[in-house]
Amino acid sequence: IKEDFEIIDKKQIPNTTELKNEEKEKTEEARWSAPILSLAKKASENLALSYGNALKSASLVGFISKPVSNDSTAKTSARYHAMEERANLMNMMKLSIKILIQSALSLGRTLDSDFPPLQQFFVVLEHCLKHGLKVKKTFIGQNKSFFGPLELVEKLCPEASDIATSVKNLPELKTAVGRGRAWLYLALMQKKLADYLKVLLDHKHLLSEFYEPDALMMEEEGAVIVGLLVGLNVIDANLCLKGEDLDSQVGVIDFSLYLKETQDSDGKQDGGITAVLDQKHYVEELNRHLSCTVADLQNKIDCLEKTNSKLQEELAAATDRIGSLQEEQQQLKQQNELIRERSEKSVEVTKEDTKVELDTYKQSRQGLDEMYSDVWKQLKEEKKIRLELEKELELQIGMKTEMEIAMKLLEKDTHEKQDTLVALRQQLEEVKAINLQMFHKSQNAECSLQQKTEAISSFEGKTNEMLSSMKQMEERLQHAEKARQTAEERCNKMKQELAGRLDTCRQQMSQLDSKCSTLEKELKSEKEQRQTLQRELHQEKDATTLLKTELQQMEGLKKELRKLQDEKQQLEKVCEEQEQALQEMGLHLSQSKLKMEDIKEVNKALKGHTWLKDDEATHCKQCEKEFSISRRKHHCRNCGDIFCNTCSSNELALPSYPKPVRVCDTCHTLLLQRCSSNSS
Repeated sequence: IKEDFEIIDKKQIPNTTELKNEEKEKTEEARWSAPILSLAKKASENLALSYGNALKSASLVGFISKPVSNDSTAKTSARYHAMEERANLMNMMKLSIKILIQSALSLGRTLDSDFPPLQQFFVVLEHCLKHGLKVKKTFIGQNKSFFGPLELVEKLCPEASDIATSVKNLPELKTAVGRGRAWLYLALMQKKLADYLKVLLDHKHLLSEFYEPDALMMEEEGAVIVGLLVGLNVIDANLCLKGEDLDSQVGVIDFSLYLKETQDSDGKQDGGITAVLDQKHYVEELNRHLSCTVADLQNKIDCLEKTNSKLQEELAAATDRIGSLQEEQQQLKQQNELIRERSEKSVEVTKEDTKVELDTYKQSRQGLDEMYSDVWKQLKEEKKIRLELEKELELQIGMKTEMEIAMKLLEKDTHEKQDTLVALRQQLEEVKAINLQMFHKSQNAECSLQQKTEAISSFEGKTNEMLSSMKQMEERLQHAEKARQTAEERCNKMKQELAGRLDTCRQQMSQLDSKCSTLEKELKSEKEQRQTLQRELHQEKDATTLLKTELQQMEGLKKELRKLQDEKQQLEKVCEEQEQALQEMGLHLSQSKLKMEDIKEVNKALKGHTWLKDDEATHCKQCEKEFSISRRKHHCRNCGDIFCNTCSSNELALPSYPKPVRVCDTCHTLLLQRCSSNSS
């Protein structure tokens, strides 16, 4: 058979230094393989001796009766055979562990499932676990597997439950042998293989159901093997269970690894050919690994493309929703701007109205000033008329008789006027106090409307009192004029009477002249008092006019207050309408924010939550009950976890699903709370 050799690179062709290094390595391998050869020779010698002893015992026992000799020879031969098997298996286990540790340390990396010493280690360990197994009869046939005792570890050591569940969930494993091999792979990766087997050996009463009394796991050799397995904790194993056919692997021990013979290299050409062959095999293995990795990467790429397409669709939907929300936001902004423009227009209109009202107020004030000037002119004319009347009175009072009567009347009038002056002074003081109060209250009118209304009511009462007092004064003046008229009539009568009495009066004139001088002095004093009283009356009249003007001003202020109150009510209505509009805007904005939060949560759910596979879950996430034929698995469409039927019996409509979908209890409560908060 011709073979085609392919040289990849010149750099990969071994040099002389490399060949020398390989020769040194071969000499080192010859050093450590020498004791292995000696152990193998001892094992073969032990087998030959056991068979020879068995034959000798069988020949010696031929002198005894047949039934007794057959039973004893069978028992002794079985015991020797079991002891020899245990010794051989223990020696092979020692060799496999030693070679595995040395090769792993020389490589200095994690070991894969394709590493030959590791494969041979599992084969030897499988033979050790199968030694002395009892055969179980079932309906299908006889069953002899070492997975039965390994299942006990889950009950004795709860830490091994993860291994048992992962082995049961592997769909590729169909036989008990394959499950046992997968269990050993996982235990070695966890670096707890020695601990689990030690737990089994500590409970030999449970192992007696599976093993014979002479089995390796029931004797001391099992404890020795467990002690040897502790050394494997130094090794890091990276074993991939998917894609490997563990059910159909043949467990045959390859002695070629342990029985290497040192062969000297005949020449440089043979060494070069072997190096090229080794390179070819190495490249083939690399190609096989790369093809496997490429296939796995292609599968991953397909899965990622599918997920990417789904995410792109969801992103498109999310972008559409975001666009619609942005349009709604723009509409809301436009509405807000319209409301602002309307409010600004209303404010401008109110400002113009206030300006117009101020103009009207100024015009009314000018009219009131003109009225005040007209009234002042009328008062001056009345004063002139009063002066003329006083001159006439002075001429009439020139008469002495009239003077006596006038004196009496004046005395009475002076007393009455003094009383009225006291009352008027009191009223003036009250009016001054009222004016001060009015001044202070007019300053504080803008701050306290209620106080103004009370002050206005009090002012109205006081003005009514002042009006009543003014009416009384006018009545008194009318009475005084009537008294003057009566005095004039009496004077006329007295003139007629005095014409007859002039003679008598002339005699008394001398006496009366002295009295007249005194009376004239008194009259001058009375005239001065009367002038002062007239001045006070004029001042009182001026005060009344001022009070009237202030009353008119107060009425104008009342009207202005009413107008301002009406404007205030209108402005309050406008403010309420604007507040309602702002509340509606806030509701729209809150709804849009809630929609955005829902979209964000959907995106987070799409990114954060992962859809668990059926093989990854063996228990319900909420009640932690194991799934079975009666208790089926159900996915929660919100979080992606797997639950039983009781824990996921609720249905709700989700954003990513048009119809109500199955949801777990926790997601159901969270979504209901969110819906209630959105509705509120």
